[in-house]
Amino acid sequence: MTRTRLRRALGVLLVAGVALSTTGCGSDEDQSADGTVTITVNGLPPATEAANHQRFLDNVAEFERQHPDIRIDAREGKMDPQTFAAKLAGGQLEDVFYVYFTDPANLIAKRQVADISAYVRDFPVVDQIRPEVRRVFSDDAGKLYGLPYKNYSMGLLYSRPLFTRAGLDPDKPPATWAEVRTAAQRIAALGGGTVGFGEYSKSNTGGWHFTTHMYSRGGEVAVNEGGTWKAAFNNDTGRQVLTQLKEMRWTDDSMGARQSLEWADLLQLMGAGKLGMYLATADNIPTIVNQYKGDFADYGLGPVPDGRGTLGGGEGYMFNAKASPEKIRAGLKWLTFWFTSADRFEAENKWAAENKLPVGLPEPQIFTGPAAQTQAAADKTYANVPQQNYAPFVAAMGSIPVKLEPPNAQQVYAALDVAMLKVLTDRDANVDQLLADAEKQVNTILSTVR
Repeated sequence: MTRTRLRRALGVLLVAGVALSTTGCGSDEDQSADGTVTITVNGLPPATEAANHQRFLDNVAEFERQHPDIRIDAREGKMDPQTFAAKLAGGQLEDVFYVYFTDPANLIAKRQVADISAYVRDFPVVDQIRPEVRRVFSDDAGKLYGLPYKNYSMGLLYSRPLFTRAGLDPDKPPATWAEVRTAAQRIAALGGGTVGFGEYSKSNTGGWHFTTHMYSRGGEVAVNEGGTWKAAFNNDTGRQVLTQLKEMRWTDDSMGARQSLEWADLLQLMGAGKLGMYLATADNIPTIVNQYKGDFADYGLGPVPDGRGTLGGGEGYMFNAKASPEKIRAGLKWLTFWFTSADRFEAENKWAAENKLPVGLPEPQIFTGPAAQTQAAADKTYANVPQQNYAPFVAAMGSIPVKLEPPNAQQVYAALDVAMLKVLTDRDANVDQLLADAEKQVNTILSTVR
């Protein structure tokens, strides 16, 4: 994960209950005397990210040339859990605002976003959005409240050179957790401080990965029973997760003596050529290359082991509940011009390639049909990373269910960090007791979910 993606994964929105109307009425302020509509939109990268900042503004300028009756007031920032509720209550929230996939359900339930169902009929590309992605922005009745931008899912990131040295096939990453354990032993046996399999256990990253482990084995971390959320990991699946990690750490000695690791630690180890495998998303790869002196050719990505489910997420945009019909239509034109638009992929990929940014990393598509074909063709034309290294991940992507984070994810992850840290630092850790203790904490956390 990049630091931004980690913040997204951990920064789950807990929006205060603010009573807002689900739809807004048009007003004289929505349009100027000449009929121009101005919408506020966030997501503008900070000026410190010079290339991305300018690219956003260039796209705004091009959009405004094509739509002279619309003006975009672009603002920096994305989802900030510390300020969102205050902006919402104070009327400072943008007309079109950025969300993570963990946010829409809560915002929809609290009627804090606008229903855009009646407006998207004029935007055919919306019909080509993958149903499972569209559901993230929909209520139980199928009404739509936003559009996706991109999504991601977890896989197994691995070192191709270490696989080769250990006599493993770098084109066939482990498909099961049993195979991961065997491969980790062979990689660790290379010596020289080489770690077979790396795992997190600090700063909520341990709980985040524990969740991925559970999903991969077909389990859950939390379930909704009759409207009440409850912990769902104190069971055989949870025991399998912690027991295997404990045995890999203490019996196999394939995870290294250095533990209490957090996000950057595993990327640094991978960049240094000292780590065989760990759970990650595709965007870890350019970070390893750019920040930790890695080489794109050295890294492969396979599907999450066992493949019965994987943790996923993504990004998108929703509409302020007070936005007028004119602003909603203008916002949809903007989103389907750039973010939710297959037609922009070629231009964006060309720009990225020219600016030496990676093109062709494997991420689940948000589209089906002709739009998906357009995106795939653009990726193929401008790909500048070794896509064959990610073929196992891509081949399995459509067959592995993607599950979102549990409610109150950040707090849940913090509670589960304790169990992950204990089995990796205490040879005598009691797995059953750790799960029972975590279950009590998580049930208390989930009791606040409504």
